Amino acid sequence: MTPLGIGLEDNWRRLRAGESGIGPITRFDASGYTTTIAGEVRDWDPAPWMPKKEVRRSDMFIQFAIAAGDMAMEMAGLREKTPDPERAGCYVGSGMGGLTTIEATLEKVGTKGPRLGISPYFTPGVIINLAPGQLSIRYDLKGPNMSMVSACSTGAHSVGEAARLIERGDMDIMVAGGTESTVTQLGVGGFCASRALSTRNDEPTKASRPFTASRDGFVLSEGAAIMVLESYEHAKARGANIIAELVGYAANSDAHHITAPAPNGEGGARCMKLALKDAGISPEQVGYINAHATSTDADILETAAIRTVFGAHADAGSGGLAVSSTKSMHGHLLGATGSLEAAIAALALRDGVLPPTINLDDPDPLCDLDYVPHTAREADIEYAMSNSFGFGGTNASIVLRKA
Repeated sequence: MTPLGIGLEDNWRRLRAGESGIGPITRFDASGYTTTIAGEVRDWDPAPWMPKKEVRRSDMFIQFAIAAGDMAMEMAGLREKTPDPERAGCYVGSGMGGLTTIEATLEKVGTKGPRLGISPYFTPGVIINLAPGQLSIRYDLKGPNMSMVSACSTGAHSVGEAARLIERGDMDIMVAGGTESTVTQLGVGGFCASRALSTRNDEPTKASRPFTASRDGFVLSEGAAIMVLESYEHAKARGANIIAELVGYAANSDAHHITAPAPNGEGGARCMKLALKDAGISPEQVGYINAHATSTDADILETAAIRTVFGAHADAGSGGLAVSSTKSMHGHLLGATGSLEAAIAALALRDGVLPPTINLDDPDPLCDLDYVPHTAREADIEYAMSNSFGFGGTNASIVLRKA
């Protein structure tokens, strides 16, 4: 679930159509902020997934996770019963957790005082690990239940580390991904203060413009993306519908700066090389990368990193590697972005369609790859990669193979 819609097929349809989900902020009065646009999950109603009592006790990021998790389990044919609960776990992370509830509670404390202003459910309603905790309770997942917190790499790390548990033989099934609800006064205000957000307020659908010369910052978004990972043998035995195979994963650190990537994208390049090694494939076998590209100066560094790893295979017009940034359409979901973009890469493999980079009207001369500009492209590819790079220099790359 993203600013493009609720549900997988709705999102995938709009991504293929090159539509934007960015618009004016409605969650609060943003008129005093330098940025007044964001990617909101529009018309959100948790009622189909949660009773009112649970809704009142849970921050929106937990609500998003429960809804996305429920849809994932239904698609996987696991909604009614988990085959062996002790061999099924849940890794769902978030970059910032329950900001919505924290802000609302602080306001109540100011007017009602701490005794009446703070709910006894405040803590379990805002802490990050209650997203996987709630899903574990709901689906009787008795294996590992925890949250990765690694800024914009959170969703990808959650998926990759969950896959490692299955590869090691510890688990048969893992529910994994990321969730985020940071379109709040503090969430938007913090990134405004650091001048990280686009201020193209009059043209919200054109504000997220990765790889362009006119990009002026990222667009903050919210939502969740949860996937069900399962060992191949276990999935085949129960007749599961397999979308794609996760064949490679790597995580590392730039060890350079709290927010800026390493020069020339050195850390990201190392991470991609490690993921390819884990997958046991050559760079030339990858047909598509869903780039981290956020519509900031770091787009140049990711381009350089891709060139370092893929060489001539990445030359635009060579018919080799295609790269796109779907953040141009859904914005940056922070902790949910990595799992979202890995899911998009899986769908690209499933359907043979590469989602575009929209708003690529004036390419930066230093960004010279094939970014699938403006329009989706049909392509029968075997391998795809998804990159996620976060504050603190944390990196993750995932390699998927067509099922």
